[in-house]
Amino acid sequence: MSEENLSAQAGVVIIGAGLAGWHVIDAIRSKDKDIPITLVTADDGDRYHKPMLTMAISQNKRPEDLVRATGVDAAKAANITLLANTQVSDIDATNQQLHLISALRSDPVYTNYATIGYDKLVLAMGAHPIFPKSLPQDLVWDVNHIERFGQLQEQLAAGSQSVAIVGAGMVGTEIAEDLLKAGHKVTLIDLNEAPLSQMLPAKATARIAKAIESQGIQFLGGYQVTGVTRDDDHKLQVSYAPLDSDNESDEPSETITVDHVIASAGLLVDAKLPTAAGIDFDRRTGIVVDAATLRTQSEHSKSAYIYAIGDCMSIDGVACRYVAPLRAQAATIADDILGHEHEGYEHKPPMIRLKNKAISVMVTGVPQAQGNWQVKTESADELIMDLLNESNKVQATLTIKAPATPSA
Repeated sequence: MSEENLSAQAGVVIIGAGLAGWHVIDAIRSKDKDIPITLVTADDGDRYHKPMLTMAISQNKRPEDLVRATGVDAAKAANITLLANTQVSDIDATNQQLHLISALRSDPVYTNYATIGYDKLVLAMGAHPIFPKSLPQDLVWDVNHIERFGQLQEQLAAGSQSVAIVGAGMVGTEIAEDLLKAGHKVTLIDLNEAPLSQMLPAKATARIAKAIESQGIQFLGGYQVTGVTRDDDHKLQVSYAPLDSDNESDEPSETITVDHVIASAGLLVDAKLPTAAGIDFDRRTGIVVDAATLRTQSEHSKSAYIYAIGDCMSIDGVACRYVAPLRAQAATIADDILGHEHEGYEHKPPMIRLKNKAISVMVTGVPQAQGNWQVKTESADELIMDLLNESNKVQATLTIKAPATPSA
């Protein structure tokens, strides 16, 4: 598409071709087959189910096995314009324009940015893995995107290897089991004393730690990674120290030697585009939206609403980083964009389920590690707890069960 055509293009523009972006396209097209839609994405725009990445290595699924439709084919089927391998460098919300540059241009540094106009804009750009200074990006993997997953899987295909995972939240804990099942030696390192400690109480997380360690995963809780370096044998030296240690002391860090390091220390929202658009956001929780319409809080014209959805969005200060609510969110955005009457989005926290076979963990409601957790059932095989709010109403319910023992 020429720059002249780009400048003339308007309608709905969506930034980001993950699950959230494609859900918005599906929702709009179910109600309006003709409104112009342009999808801008830094990758190929292929449709795939990202949660599958934490289980795919042990299943020997390659990126092409996970892709449900290529970006080109999906765009053709949905009758949209796909601008793949294209970065959004700026949002001019006053003039309702995006500044673009394509990664496929031969010399993008010396090429003027193209521009594209929009009537309505949807930010579905996701969030990015956190890389602390101690985790250099040129030595450490992340598996937040299918391309990086594919590159790591290629490296792991050579046979049994050793992997350190930094961060024992949901994703880190799931990847640890997946790699173990694929025959790799796994060390899981976290600042907290047990996995999922930022979400669940200590009584629960202690069970999770015991379960994953019983599989053969080494868990190092209460430690911070202080550095990752490559040695002369092309191995990685991972230095770590107790979280409460004095960094100024002469006490040396401990070190493990591994083939790969994976960062799973949480997500951040890139500041560039929200700042350019003049909309409220927090790097850790995401872009602030109106809970009923998913419109952003913008200082610019109310006739050109900017919406946000998925990993980059927050409601009432809480990040929305689960897949289950995306369809309802996308349907609300579609109705609002098309001017249809709608009841407004009602956020319902999804059931959170840890995809590990070593232990069954299910949570409903809005969990938080600290709070008034009350035990309802406690046995060797089962733990059920409720989190009560200040009014003694149930805010979250946690159910942990030991896996069923196969019959002889």
